[in-house]
Amino acid sequence: MSQLIRLQDIQATHRDLIGDDYYDPTGKTAYGANEEKIGKIEGALVEDTTGRIRYLIVDAGGWFSSKDVLVPAGLARIIGDDVFFDSLTESQVEAMEVYDHDYQYSYKEQYENDRKAFVADTVPTEERMEMQDTDYNAPNTLELLEERLTVNKDHIVAGLVKVGKHVVTEERNVEVDLEEEHAHIERTNVDRPTDRRIGDVDGNETIEVELEAERARVSKETYVAEEVNVGKTTERRTETIIETIQREELDIDRDGNVVDREGNIIDRDDITADDVRRARGM
Repeated sequence: MSQLIRLQDIQATHRDLIGDDYYDPTGKTAYGANEEKIGKIEGALVEDTTGRIRYLIVDAGGWFSSKDVLVPAGLARIIGDDVFFDSLTESQVEAMEVYDHDYQYSYKEQYENDRKAFVADTVPTEERMEMQDTDYNAPNTLELLEERLTVNKDHIVAGLVKVGKHVVTEERNVEVDLEEEHAHIERTNVDRPTDRRIGDVDGNETIEVELEAERARVSKETYVAEEVNVGKTTERRTETIIETIQREELDIDRDGNVVDREGNIIDRDDITADDVRRARGM
């Protein structure tokens, strides 16, 4: 039955077992389900025979006033200086035993304790977990982040077209043919006898003839002279956008050695990320 010892202890006594580039999560910020901040990583427990990290010591001060617990390392997702326990809930942590810094833990014993804590009656049914062997494998990969450009298009008003109408007055000449009647008197000499006598009829006898004439009457009618339709056409153009982005790269060579910006190997036991950045001139 393998024993579990603190990472800081094995670093001091068995450096040859774990090597110089061993990942130490101590001091990183811890987050639970829904990325809720719960506290800090206080350290780790490793197997005394293999040096493998099996548990992370989590200070759950964000959920409880003071409580350190052991969380299986396989539940962790490490990004930069943050450690995410995506499935870890407050009810699960409440069911866990408080970590005793002076107690000698064994892998098998704690393995059984986990199976009780994660399915305890105080844990809501939807949050209960059946632990798997893979839940104890420490993450052996770091997520390297990079920024990528995302281009969206917004519709804006680039122009406005208004079409109206107004009244234009003009004089228009129209020729009309008109007719009118004029009096025309014809006199014809006649030589025939009559019974009528002069003086029998009033001498003022007259004949009236109506003379007709055409007069122009002008009226106006409205016609549709033209139709105007206003439409839109779409033109495409390509616009080049220049933006500065960043990405993370590993500071190691092909043999796993930590190197500076020029590729020179840096041989230091206490090297930190800030040391590497300074060595690379960043």
